Amino acid sequence: MPRFCANISFLFTELPFLERFEAAAKAGFEGVEFLFPYEWPAQQLRDLADANGLEVVLFNIWPGDWASGWRGLAGVRGQQGEFLKRLDEALCYASVLGCRQLHAMAGLERHGANTDTLVANIGLAAERASSAGITILTEPINRGDMPGYLVHRTQQACDIIAAVGARNVGLQLDLYHRHVEEGAAANAIGEFQDLTAHYQIAGPPNRDEPQVGSVGKGALSLAGEATGELDYEPLFRNIDASGYQGWVGCEYRPRGDTVSGLSWFFDLSGQNGRSGEI
Repeated sequence: MPRFCANISFLFTELPFLERFEAAAKAGFEGVEFLFPYEWPAQQLRDLADANGLEVVLFNIWPGDWASGWRGLAGVRGQQGEFLKRLDEALCYASVLGCRQLHAMAGLERHGANTDTLVANIGLAAERASSAGITILTEPINRGDMPGYLVHRTQQACDIIAAVGARNVGLQLDLYHRHVEEGAAANAIGEFQDLTAHYQIAGPPNRDEPQVGSVGKGALSLAGEATGELDYEPLFRNIDASGYQGWVGCEYRPRGDTVSGLSWFFDLSGQNGRSGEI
C-alpha cells in the first residue's frame, strides 16, 4: 500500500492546529501536509514535526486572500510581483521544514488567471526552487468545488508542465478532483504516472472518508451505512504497480471525529494508532 500523509488542514480539526501534529502521529501517520503554514513561525512547526517523527510533505504557496475568494496567484495577470514575493516566503518555510514540494495554485479566471501567465510564473518558480531540490506542483481542481479555477482537467495540467519544460515541475493528482471533473480515476494513474509527483484522496461525492473495499469497508456513515462512489482499494494497487514512491495525501473532510473515520487507514496499515491510545 502507498505511504499516507495526513492533511492536517482537513483532518483533526477538532483540535487546534498545533496539536494536530501529535494527533496525526498517534494515529499512525508518518507524514503531514497542510494548506498554509504562514500563521506560525517555521521553526515552531519544524519542532512539532520532529518531536512527533513526522515528515512535512507538502504545502501551498500563499494564494492571495482566501477569505475574499482568492484561489491562487500563479496564473493571474498583473500579480507576478506578489507571486514571486510569496514564492520566496514559501521557499524559506520549505527550507526550515525540510519540505520538498510546493503547490502553486493557479487562480480563478474571473481574477484574470490565464495559461500564458501560469506557464511563465511556474517557470520562474521552478528556476528559483531548483537549487533547493524543491518541486513545484500544479493541480487540476474540479469546477464544482472551485468554480472558475483555471486548471481543472488533468491533461490541461500536463500541457502546462510540458510548456514549462523544467524537471522540477510535477503533477499533483487528486483522485477525488479527477473523479468529480472527468471520471476514470484508475485510468489517470497509469496515463499520467510519469508526471505525477504527489497524490491526494477523498471520497466522492462529499469529499469525506475514502471508501476502501466493494462493500464500503472503512467508509461507513455515522448511521452505519456504506457511503461513497469510488473504491480506492484497486486505485491503491494501481499506484503501487506504477512504481510510485511518494506520499498519498489524505485531504478529506471527516464526517465526524477524525479518528472514528480512520478505520480504512487502520485496516490498510494493520495498526490502530501508533500509541494504541488516540
